[in-house]
Amino acid sequence: MRMKVEGSCHCGKISYEAYINPEYVFICHCSDCQIMSGAPYRAGVPAKAENFQLRGQPKTYVKTARSGNKRLLAFCTDCGSALYSTSLESHPSLFMLRLGAIKQRAQLTPKSQGFCSSAMPWAMDIAGIPQIPEES
Repeated sequence: MRMKVEGSCHCGKISYEAYINPEYVFICHCSDCQIMSGAPYRAGVPAKAENFQLRGQPKTYVKTARSGNKRLLAFCTDCGSALYSTSLESHPSLFMLRLGAIKQRAQLTPKSQGFCSSAMPWAMDIAGIPQIPEES
């Protein structure tokens, strides 16, 4: 299954189009994703390089995981929005797009989650937490 998605940073300086498979949407509970996103987990979806077209030049940061693996993380220098991560290869084959930057994110239900041993104990079921109405 293929779906076209459009993404951008909050300020609009950087944008992209990609074709993804919605069956591969995931949640990552690792402590790096918690810290880097400022949230209890990060959601994403992979896009093959040939199906990813970037407009604008993001800032990148190389993160080293506990495993020793290195990942290149891309974000906007103006607004700080996280955009994707990829390998350190000069021509990466896969981009892990951050769900929060994708306009169609409401249509992309996660199908799997990883690093659950690092998950916040309450993050696995938030249905019972009272909802606060939005301000008008």
